[in-house]
Amino acid sequence: LTLPHFVQLMDNFVGEGISLPTVKRLTAFIKEEYKQTEEEKMKQLEKVHRISHVAQRKQLLKALFEKWDSNACGSLDLEEVVAVLSTFKGGMGKAALMKAKEHLRSRYPQLSTVGKLTPKAFQTFLELIASEFTGNEDETIDNLVRFLTTSVEQKGTESLRSSARRKWLQDIQQAAETSGTSMEPMYKAVFKALSQDVEAHGDNKRISAYIALLEKNQVSPEQGQVVLRYVACIADDAPYVLNQVLHRDMKGVSFAAIDQGKPIYVPRVQLHGNIHFWNSDRPVEERKGSFLVLPLHDARWRVFGILGLDTLRDQCEKSIFLTHEITFYEGVCHAFSKAYHHICTRENVLHVAVTALDWLYPRTPSIHTVTTYLVAPGKDKNYALCKMITTDNTGQKEVHSSPVVLLREENLLRDYLFKCTDSSEVALTSVYGEHHIAVPLHDLSRQTLGIFDISIGQHKKLPPQEQKDLQKMLKMTQAACSEILQRSLEETEPTHVLEAEHVGNVRHAGILFHRFMLQELRECI
Repeated sequence: LTLPHFVQLMDNFVGEGISLPTVKRLTAFIKEEYKQTEEEKMKQLEKVHRISHVAQRKQLLKALFEKWDSNACGSLDLEEVVAVLSTFKGGMGKAALMKAKEHLRSRYPQLSTVGKLTPKAFQTFLELIASEFTGNEDETIDNLVRFLTTSVEQKGTESLRSSARRKWLQDIQQAAETSGTSMEPMYKAVFKALSQDVEAHGDNKRISAYIALLEKNQVSPEQGQVVLRYVACIADDAPYVLNQVLHRDMKGVSFAAIDQGKPIYVPRVQLHGNIHFWNSDRPVEERKGSFLVLPLHDARWRVFGILGLDTLRDQCEKSIFLTHEITFYEGVCHAFSKAYHHICTRENVLHVAVTALDWLYPRTPSIHTVTTYLVAPGKDKNYALCKMITTDNTGQKEVHSSPVVLLREENLLRDYLFKCTDSSEVALTSVYGEHHIAVPLHDLSRQTLGIFDISIGQHKKLPPQEQKDLQKMLKMTQAACSEILQRSLEETEPTHVLEAEHVGNVRHAGILFHRFMLQELRECI
């Protein structure tokens, strides 16, 4: 138990209205009766040491990855890493390297076609190599890190450029983490990162930028099963680009970039002959410049859209994108994908919550209101609680598109919500005579992802059957959320149990709740 866990456990145990002498007697009892054997103490110390060691190794490998990834691309070329590692220990470890590479390909099947290492895959690769050597695995990894660190040189200007770019990419993720389920702040952060980089490292050329996502072609499937819908762009291009739809049978290279899974760069659009121009008002003689299309990949390297950039608005006809710029734009794509899927995951979690509350409402008339919060990063390493859904005793729900943000220092009467978040344990309290049950939703590391704040009015507890139904709803909601989070990981391929799960992600998230409810029912029969 951590300190917040222990305090919350004791708080729940003693309940409200307990006298101070009773608390003191309980404290004295625990101090006297709690015993820890030497063996238990050693096991605890070993566990703490192991956790600290894993965290340090993770930070070390992250720093190494970033040094190799000098242009903040977000991935490394597998063959380049292999070529350098083949000279480790004078080439004595080639057999170990090849075995590790084989194991890595079996764990990440997409490597055979993509050939890119994410930070997680890079760490896994080094650990697999170390496991193939005889001797101490930790020492081998330390030697590998030292070897790879000295194998890559980075000039001072490259280091400064890399540092600035990483800050801009972090801003994209931060925008996603603090915007509830709205995509707009994240889109703005993407375009801001691109404009800042062009200003600092791209000769301050004028660019246009836009994001298009793949969606099923519901209107004219004879033109192709999927289309690209332009969901975001810089303000100047909005009248011409926003919400436009590109079909496969139209001019353009975007679908070629999607099919190949690689960027396509057209340095002179006027000489290409297969470029689609959305702004038909632009005279033909002014349709000059460079054009770049980059595919957007999800965690399993499946393409789900494109990021496009061009210099048609730049007066300088020779404006081009340099290699280091294109590599950074790949990093922007990687950051966008991570941020986009973070928001999609939160949206799916909320959809599970809505489905669960719909199931709960007719079964628990004693519950007055349920407020659903999501945890978001705050200022100075603190966190905030975003109020996302409010449900009243008639079952009516209000989903807040712009979430109400609660900070601890400004909401003393809601401190029980923050205690629940800190401890990841249920918190019970009474506010102005109204009893509340705060229940956490956990992420995969058992940190608090969200909270159900359940008000039961002046009842001190729910009737037995209502309590049972509430516990069942909470259990199924947690199971569904855990599966959603698991599916967002790199290695996990989704497993569909019900036929209805094959539909779009958001609707599928709600079906997950009913799937777990059905599975439990089957187990009881």
